[in-house]
Amino acid sequence: MEYTDRLDGGQGAVRVVIVDDHPLFREGLRAALDSADGVSVVAQAETVAAARTAVSEHGADVVVMDLSLPDGSGIDATRHLAESHPGLPVLMLTMADDDGSLLAALAAGARGYLVKGASRDEVLHAVRTVACGGAVFGREVADRIAALMAGGRQREAELLFPALTAREVEVLELVARGLDNRRIARELFLAEKTVRNHLSHIFDKLQVATRAEAVARARDAGLGEKPGAAGGSA
Repeated sequence: MEYTDRLDGGQGAVRVVIVDDHPLFREGLRAALDSADGVSVVAQAETVAAARTAVSEHGADVVVMDLSLPDGSGIDATRHLAESHPGLPVLMLTMADDDGSLLAALAAGARGYLVKGASRDEVLHAVRTVACGGAVFGREVADRIAALMAGGRQREAELLFPALTAREVEVLELVARGLDNRRIARELFLAEKTVRNHLSHIFDKLQVATRAEAVARARDAGLGEKPGAAGGSA
C-alpha cells in the first residue's frame, strides 16, 4: 500500500496511530490530538509488533512514534513501516535528544522529530505538516541538524557508526576514496600493519566480509566518493 501526500481536499480527519509504551502519556497525547479539529487517533500501540498490526488493521495517515519500545527500537519500527507502507509519514516524539538517535531516525525515514515536552500546538502542527507531505523538527532539533551539516561528513559518519573509533572512521573514509593500505598508511602516518588491524576491526564492527562491502557502507553514510564520481587511482 502506497501513501500519497495528504492535502486538505475533503478527505476527512487525519488518522493517527500513537506508538508509545507509557499508557499515561499515550492517553494524554490521544486526548490532545482528538480534541483538535481534523485529527483522529484511530489506534494506540505500545510495542513494535503492535504498531505493525495497528497500522495494518486501522490504517493511518501519520504514525507518532516513540524511540524506546519494550520489544525493540522505534527506529526499527520506522524502517519496517517505510518498507511495508511506502510513503506513510512517521513523526518521532521521544525523550531521546542525542545526535545519534536523530540521525538514525532520519536515515530510517522519519519525516519529523520532536522531543517530549513539545507543546500541544507544536505536536498538532507537526502531525498536520507530515500528513501533507512536509517535514518538521523542533527548534532545538533543527539547530542540531544545521550543526551536524556544518560539522562535515566525518562527524556524521562517527554518529552513524558509533561502534567505530575516530581513527577507524578516518581509515574508512580513505578506503571509501579508493586508497590502498600503503597509501592509507602514508596519509595517516601509520604502519601498514596498523592499517590492516584497523580494517579488521572495522570489518568486524560493521559486520562486513569484504573491502567492497565496507566501501558501500561508507558511501551510504556520505564518506569517500560516490559511485561514478571521478577520482584518482589507488
